[in-house]
Amino acid sequence: MRALIQRVTNARVEIGGSTVGEIGPGLMILVCAMQGDTEAEADRLAAKIAKLRIFRDDEGRMNRSVTDTGGAALVVSQFTLAADTSRGNRPGFSAAASPDEGERLYNHFAAQVQKQGIPVATGRFGADMAVSLTNDGPVTIWMDTDT
Repeated sequence: MRALIQRVTNARVEIGGSTVGEIGPGLMILVCAMQGDTEAEADRLAAKIAKLRIFRDDEGRMNRSVTDTGGAALVVSQFTLAADTSRGNRPGFSAAASPDEGERLYNHFAAQVQKQGIPVATGRFGADMAVSLTNDGPVTIWMDTDT
């Protein structure tokens, strides 16, 4: 699985002008299931993100996790994280999991983040979504279960 994590002061996802998910301080997590990914990889990624120390402590150092701060997570499916740009000018997405498998793993991942004690809001898999956020820092981190 691949994830792009942003530390945010707020984030929101809208579909057709209606808000379907919204958080205050916490993490914006864009996630993509890749071909061959399993629930075990989703579990490991969720646990790692929950413990990721990217929030400031009292001395201003990145030393606290989202669980330490009581923050929330907005989890949004993002199959374009599977983009292969190695040839030509049009990205290929064949490395992404099939839509059915991608949706299953996306829902499993969001549930696992919630099981870590983090309040979770989500987008809607496969929908045309408008995502807005305020990146805090900015802090943006790429994670891949292959590395």
